[in-house]
Amino acid sequence: MNQLTFNELQSYLTLKYKEGVTSSALFMKLVEEIGEVAEVLNQIEGRKENLGDNSLEKELVDVIHYAMAIASINHIDLTKAIIKKDKQAAVKYNQSPDLEEFLVENKEH
Repeated sequence: MNQLTFNELQSYLTLKYKEGVTSSALFMKLVEEIGEVAEVLNQIEGRKENLGDNSLEKELVDVIHYAMAIASINHIDLTKAIIKKDKQAAVKYNQSPDLEEFLVENKEH
């Protein structure tokens, strides 16, 4: 299977949603998908009857899809944003390595 980067997925989603969709419409889909993740987790953990028609993998992919679509149509580079946000959190919570350091270390190995 091919590797996929955030940038590639965001470029695809920008193309896919280039016309006629709003951030709020995508957000409503995102909320719906988060609810479906909750349903699957409830089934997995025995709080609800397992109907067997949903999978956690599928629902998590849907959540990522809609979250990234919102970022894409709003011209947010999630790769840069995630690294920046993680660096801020690493400083705030005194954590090491931060994501950027981790990526550099992994490329060296």
